[in-house]
Amino acid sequence: MTGPSSPAPEEGRTGESGARSPIRGMSLWPPPRSNRHTGKRSRRGVLVAVAAGAVLLAGTTGAAVLGLEWRSSTTEDGVPEPYAGSWRGEMSQRDEAGNHVVDWGAEVTLEPGAQRGSAEWFTLNCRGSLRLTERDGQDLVFDYVETYDPEEHCVDESELELRPGDTDGELRARWNAVSHDGTSMVSTGTLS
Repeated sequence: MTGPSSPAPEEGRTGESGARSPIRGMSLWPPPRSNRHTGKRSRRGVLVAVAAGAVLLAGTTGAAVLGLEWRSSTTEDGVPEPYAGSWRGEMSQRDEAGNHVVDWGAEVTLEPGAQRGSAEWFTLNCRGSLRLTERDGQDLVFDYVETYDPEEHCVDESELELRPGDTDGELRARWNAVSHDGTSMVSTGTLS
């Protein structure tokens, strides 16, 4: 009986062209990789990651400590008692060149020891929240963020500075802002 003959193991397989192929068998799995250097690389990567984390942690901790020191020296006690209450008056607004723009009524409400307050620019029909950002001696600085402005007369964010007035029961106010078109504006007035 005659049958197909199989090549001898040392002969290898031949393709259609009859040339000898170097492939003896195919596998569906990738060949094993060398792990001779991977241990060194992963240790180096871990060391770099740990060092970077330590630097980041030290920077964050340092920033937090500096932030606490700044806050404790400026706003820790909140609004002082003499500034507490509702203050009302008229502000006079000027542009960068010092030209008069408009006069507007303002009311500021502050609670003793609080970090926040409220402001209303009632002539312009605008309201916003105040956040104490700096306390330098008797001077207070607040960030103002608008919460109500149906006619879009006011700016969204500004700064309000308060200091004692010339007489008891008065505060001098200075409002600094940049208009929607980029014009710097300063308003000053007395609140009582």
